[in-house]
Amino acid sequence: MSPENNTGLQAVITDVDGTITDQYRRIHTGAIQAIRQLLDSGIEVVLASGNTACFMDALSRMIGTSGSFIAENGGVFRIIYGGELTVIGDQSVCKEALDALIRHFRKKGVELELYSPDYRLADLAFAKTVRVSEVREVVKPYDVNVLDTGFAIHLQSPGVSKGTAFSLLAREMDIGQSSFMAIGDAQNDIELLKAAGIGIAVKNAHPDAASAADWVSEKSYGDGFVEAIQRYSSYFRER
Repeated sequence: MSPENNTGLQAVITDVDGTITDQYRRIHTGAIQAIRQLLDSGIEVVLASGNTACFMDALSRMIGTSGSFIAENGGVFRIIYGGELTVIGDQSVCKEALDALIRHFRKKGVELELYSPDYRLADLAFAKTVRVSEVREVVKPYDVNVLDTGFAIHLQSPGVSKGTAFSLLAREMDIGQSSFMAIGDAQNDIELLKAAGIGIAVKNAHPDAASAADWVSEKSYGDGFVEAIQRYSSYFRER
């Protein structure tokens, strides 16, 4: 939907790393202030990340949102604090693929650095210490997708994405997808940017994410997030 035709935004869904952080992955205080101003105005804010659900719960509490989030790049989502986690992804096939990767790279003298495997419910993730192209080649026999978020490599079951989780989350929140502004920076944000009423990419975004957006900020990282909120401030209306 063209931004010029959407003057009834009721919510914002935003990526975390690279979008409301700075270039060092430190939380951007200006972005948090902008989020709190939205919340104080009655606008819902949903965080969407590749991080674990427990991390997203803590981050949501620290920022001050109502507790709705998407975790594990769409593999898990929750509506408000106290709501039950909805797990979309099938982690069993990811475990099989990960075991194959561990064996493959161990033979080469490389140990994969896993990210919070005990706390992940849908996908599995590890550090970008190996080539993504090699990972994709090794897991070809397995029914998994390999996702490069720029910060980690994720193994996901097919059909899982932030966009898929967003459609389910928006329905449960009783807010139309066209009433959301989505903000992101990476390839895993593309479906999210396309599905929302207005899709914003910050300046540091991957070219594919920028192409999927309705507008790209002139500033990078958290500064770009603040710029987007300020630019479209008149489009928001309380539910």
